[in-house]
Amino acid sequence: MKHAARTLAFVARFVVLGLAVAFVVGLLWPRAGSLLRQRLSGAETTQTTEQAPAAPASYADAVTKAAPSVVNIYANKLVTEQPRELYSDPVLQRIFSVPTGPVRTRRQQNLGSGVIVSDDGYVLTNNHVIANADDIQLLLYDGRVAKARVVGSDDETDLAVLKVDAGNLPAIHMTDASSRPRVGDVVLAIGNPFGIGQTVTMGIVSAIGRQINLSSLENFIQTDAAINFGNSGGALVNAHGELVGINTSLIGQAVGAEGIGFAIPVQSARDVLEQIVKTGHVVRGWIGADYGAVPVSADSGLPSAARGVVVNEVSPGGPAAIGGIQQRDVLLKIGDEDILDPSDLRRHEASLKPGKPVEVSGLRYGTPFSVTITPSQRPPSSTLQALRPNP
Repeated sequence: MKHAARTLAFVARFVVLGLAVAFVVGLLWPRAGSLLRQRLSGAETTQTTEQAPAAPASYADAVTKAAPSVVNIYANKLVTEQPRELYSDPVLQRIFSVPTGPVRTRRQQNLGSGVIVSDDGYVLTNNHVIANADDIQLLLYDGRVAKARVVGSDDETDLAVLKVDAGNLPAIHMTDASSRPRVGDVVLAIGNPFGIGQTVTMGIVSAIGRQINLSSLENFIQTDAAINFGNSGGALVNAHGELVGINTSLIGQAVGAEGIGFAIPVQSARDVLEQIVKTGHVVRGWIGADYGAVPVSADSGLPSAARGVVVNEVSPGGPAAIGGIQQRDVLLKIGDEDILDPSDLRRHEASLKPGKPVEVSGLRYGTPFSVTITPSQRPPSSTLQALRPNP
C-alpha cells in the first residue's frame, strides 16, 4: 500500500512539474502549442506550394528583358510615276488621261518592327514590311542606326529574315515547345506603332490556332494587346519577357472590330528562320489536293464525331493524282499521324520532305483504303491560286 502511494506521489510531482513547464513555455512562446500540434499531426509548417503564385504588380522586368531586342524598321523603296491630267468625270479620265509631264521618282518608306533573334545579327520581321525595299535601316534600342540586308523571305507565313552587321546585339529568348502560350496568358506587344517610337501594349492570349485564310498555312495566336500600323514584325512576349510570337496583323475598326490582333507562333517562326539561314528559302511538302472539313451526314459512313478531311479537288498530274487519291475521299491518316482537321493536315503536309514517299489512308465511299504518294515541293502561293478551280 505504501509502495503504491509512493508511486502515485512520484507521478504527481512530474505531472505538476510538466504543467508548470508548459505554463512557462506558453507565456514565453505563445505559438509553441500550435506548432507542436502541426508537427504531431504531420502538417507542413510552411505554406503549401500548390497555391498559384500571385500575378506580378508590374511587367517592367519583362519589358526590360525583351525591349532591347526589338528594333524599328524603315524600309525604303523608289517609286517611279508620271503625272497625268485628272478629270472629275470617270469617263473622261479613261479617255483623255494622258501624261502631262516628265517621269518622277520619289522615295516611299514603310514602317515596321523586328526582333533580334541571334547574337550574330539575324532579325525576324514580316515579309510585307520589307517587300520590294531597296534600302532597309534599323534603329536599335541603344540609338544606333544600322543597315540590314534580306537573307530570305517566306510569303506563306509572311516572315522575313534580315541580317545586320553590328556588335553587342541583345538576342531575345525564344520559348520552346513546352512553353506554348495558353488562352488567358498575359502577353505584351512591343513595336513601333505609327513611327512614334518603341511602345508596349498589354493583353491576353484570346485564342490559338486561328486562321483567317482557310486555305493557307496560318496558325495565328490571337490577342487583344493593341497592334497598330508599325507593330508588324514586332515581338509578342509573355510575362517573363520571352518571345511567344511575331506580331503580324489585325482586324481593324474599319469593320467594327476592336482588340483582335494576330501573331505568328514562335515555333513556326523558328522553323522558317532555321531554313532561311541554312538555305536562303523555305521548302515545304505538297500532296496536290484541296480539302475541307468532313461533312456530318447519315450516309458519310463516318461516326458523328469524325475527324479527318474530305478531298474537294485533286490537281491533275500532282502527287495525289499520281498516287490514286480521288475526289470525295475522306483522309484520316498521313504516315503515322492521325488527321484532325484541314488545318492539321496542312501543317503535316508542309512538314513532309519532297521526294520521300508517305502512306495516306482513309475511307472511299465508306470502304477503307490506303495509298502511297510522293510529295513534291510546295509551289508558290500564286501558282497554287492558279491551280485551284474557279468557284
